[in-house]
Amino acid sequence: MGQKVNPVGFRTGINRDWKTHWFATKEYSKFLCEDIKIREYLRDQLPNAAVSGIEIERTAGIMTMNVCTARPGIVIGRKGSNINILKKEIEKMTDHQVIVNIVEVVKPELDAVLVAENVAQQIEGRTGYRRAMKKAIFITMKTGAKGIKISCSGRLGGAEMARTVWFKEGRIPLHTLKADIDYGQKDAITKFGVIGVKVWINRGEFISKEEQFKSSHDK
Repeated sequence: MGQKVNPVGFRTGINRDWKTHWFATKEYSKFLCEDIKIREYLRDQLPNAAVSGIEIERTAGIMTMNVCTARPGIVIGRKGSNINILKKEIEKMTDHQVIVNIVEVVKPELDAVLVAENVAQQIEGRTGYRRAMKKAIFITMKTGAKGIKISCSGRLGGAEMARTVWFKEGRIPLHTLKADIDYGQKDAITKFGVIGVKVWINRGEFISKEEQFKSSHDK
């Protein structure tokens, strides 16, 4: 059996922050279910907005949400109409006052979730899986990544038996905690079945504030 650890969860608290910021005792399960429902609702409502992640922060009676997207215009809508609708619907789902902030993803080519989503959309659009994977690798490496690995598994090309095919370029040091490894996955729904797309991107080494201070002090 393969024993693999999610690279994002492995680095949370070391060089990555948590996706939710709140504390609860008795209402923990309620808040957790609310977070899951909110994330599912936003992803259903914004399928073409290239949403990379949703960060949720709760304080006394106020919920702040940071929606990370590569297409902020789609999320905001004309004169903020889409955001107002989303806020009203989310406020119905929870007892908190909702504040929605839009965070633009400057380089979507270095975001593993968006790269996986792009490859999955191409496969759903009947583009060859090899072509889609190699194109994504080329663009990501050209943008400045240190390494990338893309894996596709399922009935590739309509084959009778499911298999896994992966391509890799550069370095992906999964055991190095200093390495800033981003991970994302997405399912492509085809007429032959579901094809799972997984992406690992090495964005270089993470340098903490203490190390930055020491290096500048040594100079």
